[in-house]
Amino acid sequence: MTQKPLPKGLHLDTLAVRSAVDKSQYGENSESLYLTSSFTQPDCETAARRFSGLEDGFIYSRFTNPTVASMEMRLAAMEGAEACIGTASGMAAVLLLCMGLLKSGDHVVCSRSVFGSTIKLIASEFGKFGVESTFVSQTDPQEWKDAIRGTTKLLFAETPTNPLTEVCDIKVLAEIAHNAGAYLAVDNCFCTPALQKPIALGADIVVHSGTKYLDGQGRVVAGALCASEAMVREKFIPVMRSAGMTLSAFNAWVVLKGLETLGLRMKAQSEQALALATWLEAHPKVARVYYPGLASHPQHALAMSQQNGLGGAVLSFDVQGKTPEEGRKNAFQLIDHTQLMSVTANLGDVKTIITQPASTSHGRLTEEQRLKAGIQQHLIRVAVGLEHLDDLKADLSLGLDSL
Repeated sequence: MTQKPLPKGLHLDTLAVRSAVDKSQYGENSESLYLTSSFTQPDCETAARRFSGLEDGFIYSRFTNPTVASMEMRLAAMEGAEACIGTASGMAAVLLLCMGLLKSGDHVVCSRSVFGSTIKLIASEFGKFGVESTFVSQTDPQEWKDAIRGTTKLLFAETPTNPLTEVCDIKVLAEIAHNAGAYLAVDNCFCTPALQKPIALGADIVVHSGTKYLDGQGRVVAGALCASEAMVREKFIPVMRSAGMTLSAFNAWVVLKGLETLGLRMKAQSEQALALATWLEAHPKVARVYYPGLASHPQHALAMSQQNGLGGAVLSFDVQGKTPEEGRKNAFQLIDHTQLMSVTANLGDVKTIITQPASTSHGRLTEEQRLKAGIQQHLIRVAVGLEHLDDLKADLSLGLDSL
């Protein structure tokens, strides 16, 4: 069943509810979940044309599935991108990005403050295959410029960063990349298109872990890349078809449904995070709070201009500790005394999550890598959910009072 085309110029909240592939012959109002590995073809000639790419059509769920296509269409529309390709996880999206764009001898410039697994993948795994990398300050454009080589093909940034919420100037990095004939990829996991649209600011590729806010309730693992139609078709789909870092139809359907409430959740959780960060900043047992929505944040003005005036739902803070050992002990003690928050390394859930990054999300990095990224043992990250604010303050007070 061919549905009526969507009007031009729709707002993000409308695109989040309405963008999808055509309805089936049954006219379902909620998008269908297609749990099938393959799709039958009407005849051999049609099958041959579709397998060779001469004709559009669903073939095999490793690289074509209507439910996955609906999720891709919706996320692309929300990001303001021409196209999107779903992946099995956020790290699978980074893997697909690198496999699609890089070869031996190419060079990557990357923020040293990105997610620990991204650093490991680019520096260690792709390093084994001859891809060189330089890691620079998230916030110093001159370091990015100085790192550029003749072989530089990709600049990779995450903004805000995990866990220190450092913000880079996407427009400036895009200009640096394009002047060097390179691409700029931006991990938009913390903000999502509800708060920030990197493509509108000059980025070429947007990277997503759908596991986080796109789903929003901690139910599935998923990822995606948003980019131009030509890049997705020519660079990413061929690798996906061969390598198969495939997003399952069920996980795509869960993310598709999560996108419908993304704007509402991000606004509510950002407001909660700002209130909690403000409270923590005034607490005598907190040494420092990292949150873009606070006026004390070094990139506060930039964040507010890039992020629709909201700081996002993730904050971090330092507890007091004169030595790394004391800092780690105090961080563990505070976390272990909370009774409400979930102790896990995920984020983006409606349930508030608390963790010590040095031993979890960035635990595989060397101590030198962690220190260069500013991640010390006394640092605690909180991904703020939708519980009542007073209950979150009371829960953190249990930990703070124990110190």
